[in-house]
This record gives sequence, C-alpha cells and structure tokens, in this order.
Amino acid sequence: MYPNGVPNSKPTPAKYIEKNDKDWVTMVSIPTITPYFPEKGIANGTAIVIFPGGAYAGLSMENEGSSVAKAFNQFGVAAFVVKYRLPSDDIMVDKTIGPLQDAQQAVLIVRQHADEWSIKPDKVGIIGFSAGGHLASTEGTHFDKLVIDDKENISVRPDFMVLLYPVISFGPMAHVGSRENLIGKTTTTAQLELYSNEKQVTTNTPPTFLVHAGDDDAVPVQNSLMFYDALLSSKVKAEMHIFQAGGHGFGLNNPKSKDKWIDWCKNWLDENGFL
Repeated sequence: MYPNGVPNSKPTPAKYIEKNDKDWVTMVSIPTITPYFPEKGIANGTAIVIFPGGAYAGLSMENEGSSVAKAFNQFGVAAFVVKYRLPSDDIMVDKTIGPLQDAQQAVLIVRQHADEWSIKPDKVGIIGFSAGGHLASTEGTHFDKLVIDDKENISVRPDFMVLLYPVISFGPMAHVGSRENLIGKTTTTAQLELYSNEKQVTTNTPPTFLVHAGDDDAVPVQNSLMFYDALLSSKVKAEMHIFQAGGHGFGLNNPKSKDKWIDWCKNWLDENGFL
C-alpha cells in the first residue's frame, strides 16, 4: 500500500510476526489491499473498499473480507479487501491514526488506478464490519483531516458507506475492547468525542446504508441507531435495516433470517445511482 514505506511506523520488533489462522489475522505491520474484480461483462465501474472487523485486535479476512468481495463482484462491483494495521505502540508512533491512514490510503489507491481498473472515481464506496465499521465510519467522517501524504490532492472522501453492526460511539454504548485497543484505557474527553463518529457527521458525510441485529450483545444496536439519527439530522441520505435476531459477526449471511442484506444493499446502491 505504501511504495515509499509505511508512514507513522517504528522498526518492527522481531517478536511482531503476522499470524494467519484461517479467517483470523493478527500482528499486521505491512498493510495490503487485495483486489477482486467482477467479470468484464457485468462490471459497472463501481468499487467498494472492505474493512474487516475484529475489535482492532484482529481481522476476519474471509467472513468479513473475501466472501463479501465475491458477493459484490456478482453484481458488477469491484471490491478491495484491506488488511490494515492494528493499533499498536510496538509498531506505530501514534497508534490512534494507524488504521485511518490505511483506510485513507486504500481509497486513494483505488482512485489513483481508476482508469487502469475501469473504475468510476465518483463511485468509490467503503464497507466495514464491527470495528472495521468504526474504521469505515471514521474514514467517512474524518476525510477532511488527512493523515497520509496526498501530493496529487486526490479526494479520500468515499462516495457511499455501508456499515454492518458497526462500532460507532466511544461513549456509554461503546464496544470497550475496540475503544481501548485504538485509543487506550486512559484517554481525554476530546479523543472520546473525536472517535465517537455519531458526533462527527456533517452535511458532507456520504450516503450510508446500515445493518445491525437487535440482539447484538457485543456491539449494541444503539451504535447504528445513533449514527442513523445523526445522518437524518444532517439530511444525509441513509437507509437502515435492523434484524430482529442475528447476534454479532454474521458477515454475509445472517443465520437467523432468510433475508439477505446484500440484496437490500444492491437495491439501495441502484436507487442512489451507484450501480
């Protein structure tokens, strides 16, 4: 992702070795972006950048990454799975911005290569799951606070956001593990506010599609409700689906429902002119 070296990084300690256990990846020090292109006959020029979840402690690279990319490919959307750095004082100068740097860089890369990859630069969206949803919502609300080198002045604002059972708030409804992994156990009120993304929504926040389960006992459904309410208050186009049941981390298919959120998402993208 960074031809000239990873920014905001310290020399990687010998003990800090990336571990890949089937669907679960930890100790990421070299971020990557993996493309999944649809068949040329159905490609429509839309792209989506995928941020898997894992409480900012690991990454669910298959359940919330490659399987989702292939599903978007089925209706012509190019997908890019990001293996982003997980916040760590061992490898980062400032761990609070490390994941956001990788998110901004991923959107930048897709737009840089838009012609080469037959992508429309005004149809580049993002999707995030759980803590990856926090990263996506941070990228979608903090895009005017650049934390990467952008000499070409390419916009890192996504054109749309899709958030699945996202961590949004770092307040009372926070997923504590995600919050502590990103900004630490002792922090300032200002930092809590900064990364409570329901408080960062503006009229320029991208249109957003939200999915959550009412019985999520890891990330309370109020995270999505608060973000949706903030979007409405700023008159940002938004659609939200709350499953009655499904828990947390179901990825592409909610085992408690016959409905497929990917179908709803496809229709929403179409209705808003992104397909």
